[in-house]
Amino acid sequence: MRAADFEPQVAADAVRHLAGRIGPREATSPSYDRAARWVARELSRSGLEVELQPVEVPAGVSWGVPVGAGRSVNVVATPPGLRPGEPHLLVGAHLDTVPQAPGAEDNASGVGVLLAVAGTLATRRARLPVVLVAFGAEEPRGETDADHHYGSRQYVASLTPAGRVAVRGMVSLDRVGVGTVVPVGSAYDGPDPLAEELAATARRIGVPVVREANRSSDHWQFAQAGIPGARLGSTPYAGYHSAQDVPAVVDPSQLERVGRLVLGWLAP
Repeated sequence: MRAADFEPQVAADAVRHLAGRIGPREATSPSYDRAARWVARELSRSGLEVELQPVEVPAGVSWGVPVGAGRSVNVVATPPGLRPGEPHLLVGAHLDTVPQAPGAEDNASGVGVLLAVAGTLATRRARLPVVLVAFGAEEPRGETDADHHYGSRQYVASLTPAGRVAVRGMVSLDRVGVGTVVPVGSAYDGPDPLAEELAATARRIGVPVVREANRSSDHWQFAQAGIPGARLGSTPYAGYHSAQDVPAVVDPSQLERVGRLVLGWLAP
C-alpha cells in the first residue's frame, strides 16, 4: 500500500450521494438509516465483514432543532479473519448530521475518504489489520460534552479490556474536505505519539498539515479510554451546520490530501 493508491473520485462520489441524494441525516431519522445501509453495502463490496451496531440516543436539541429519542447505528466493517484481541488500527468517520444540514463537509467528506480507503484495502496490504467504522449520533443533542459522540461512546463501551489494548491507534475523519492544509488534532494535553506519527507521515509524503488541540470528534471517546486517538480535519467554513453544507463546498483536492495521509499512516 502507498499513499498514491488513494482514489479521490470514490470519496467525491460518496459526498455527492450522501449530501446530494440523501441529504440531512439526523441520527435517528429514516434518512440516516438509508445512509447507513448504503455505507454498509459499499463496505461489504470491499470484502469486509459488516455489522450494524445499535446505538440508543436520547432526545434533546441538536444545533437549535428539537430531536426525539431513538436508535441509531454504527456501521462496523472488519477484515475477514480478524481475531478478538488481535492488534489492529481503526479509522472512523461519523455519518450523521445536524437536522438542517445536508452535511457534505460535516461529514460526508470523512465518510467518503473512509470508503475510498476501504476500496484500497481490498487490494493492498496495511501494516496491521484495519477496522473501519461509520459512527452514528456524533452530533450534539445538548450543550455539554456528554451530549454527543453517542456512537463512538457505545463502540468503546462494547470493547473488552483486551479489545481496547488491541486498538493500536484510532483516527477520526471529521470535516476533511475544506482547505489546503490538513489539521491534525490531538486529544491530549501533553505529548501525543499518534499525532506525531501522523505529522511525520505527512512530512514524508508531502502533505501540508497543522497541529492543533481538538477533542471535538469521536477520537475523544477512545482517548478517554486510554486508546491512542487523533482527528484529521476541522478547517472552519461558512456552511457549517447549515443548509449551505452542500457538495460544492467540498474540494476533491483536500479529500485527496487526507486520503493520502491516511494510507501513508496505514502502509507497511
